[in-house]
Amino acid sequence: MNSIVHLVVGTRPEAVKLAPLALEMRAASLVDPVLVATGQHPAMVRDTLADFGLVPDVTLTLDRRSGEQAELVARLVPELDAVVAGGSSAVVVQGDTTSALVGGLVAMWRHVPVVHLEAGLRSGDLAAPFPEEANRRMLGVFADLHLAPTATAEAALRAEGVDGPRLLRVGNTVVDAAAAIAAHAVGTPPTTPELAAVDAEVAAGRRRLLLVTAHRRESWGAPLNRVLRAVREIVEAHPDVVCVLPAHANPAVRAQVDAALAGEPRIVVTDPLPYRDLCRMLSRATLVLSDSGGIQEEAPTFRVPVLVLRDVTERTEAVEAGWARLVGTDDGAIVAAAKELLAEDRSLPTAPNPFGDGRAAARSAQAVAWLLGRAERPESFTG
Repeated sequence: MNSIVHLVVGTRPEAVKLAPLALEMRAASLVDPVLVATGQHPAMVRDTLADFGLVPDVTLTLDRRSGEQAELVARLVPELDAVVAGGSSAVVVQGDTTSALVGGLVAMWRHVPVVHLEAGLRSGDLAAPFPEEANRRMLGVFADLHLAPTATAEAALRAEGVDGPRLLRVGNTVVDAAAAIAAHAVGTPPTTPELAAVDAEVAAGRRRLLLVTAHRRESWGAPLNRVLRAVREIVEAHPDVVCVLPAHANPAVRAQVDAALAGEPRIVVTDPLPYRDLCRMLSRATLVLSDSGGIQEEAPTFRVPVLVLRDVTERTEAVEAGWARLVGTDDGAIVAAAKELLAEDRSLPTAPNPFGDGRAAARSAQAVAWLLGRAERPESFTG
């Protein structure tokens, strides 16, 4: 009988990055992966896993009313604890969400090994991103296997005293995921008529695509207004540019976006996109404006530059490789940088994606099996 390994999935980014690992674990047959949907973002997790042909093996139903972090933690701790207590050889958590932190905590309390996928990201600022920076630092204290995506993340962990064979650089599984989903999406149309229309115009060379995602809480309010002013100005200054902006699901944020961008026919505001549509739009884009960490990792695969709508980033590799540029939320800085990157004589970086080579999931699956005594320790990612 194989060892049962629980993979804790609470949000769409976790689903995206854990799906390739689950698939590799199943293919290798060295451990039995069990996908646990925590209920943090239930619909997005279910739909994203479906893009990979997966369904949760365990689905938690949380009675959430306020939406506050304290409520989520209070509801999630006993539910996840019961899952782990029912029999687990290891628990895999990804990144820095509340689900990841709670999954790691209950496993540690139960003396079950904790595997931290995408370990070692650090912005150095507990307020940005909040509360993710604190979550991932805490996981770094008690994880039993640290799977770092890059040399920078590995170095950050070593600086904090994490060393030895249980620190391994594997690359980022998002590179595996984005490439696989984008390749599949080429043969299927976008899921809405408005996206299909944009896709056709861009594919025919009649338009260039500006993709914008801005969802972090620290950007809500005045910072988001500045971003939206910049988006409108960029589109108005470039008649061949069409913009797709998937808005945050929060009703107040969606109302803010709709009010700021109303009346501009070349700006298409949508609901949050299914991952396959997001990858398709990303692969079509000429330029991306985003405060998303995942976009910074995915865009270099498609050779698309990103203007990062934050003052700091824990993904400095993209900046160093030339694929990302920090512009914050100052509308003047955003517009100036966008005009430069949309110029006809612009040049693109030549560096490959610094976050992975498409084999991160295979390395990670082997590393978990190694932790449990079922495989050799894999070689490190050298990118």
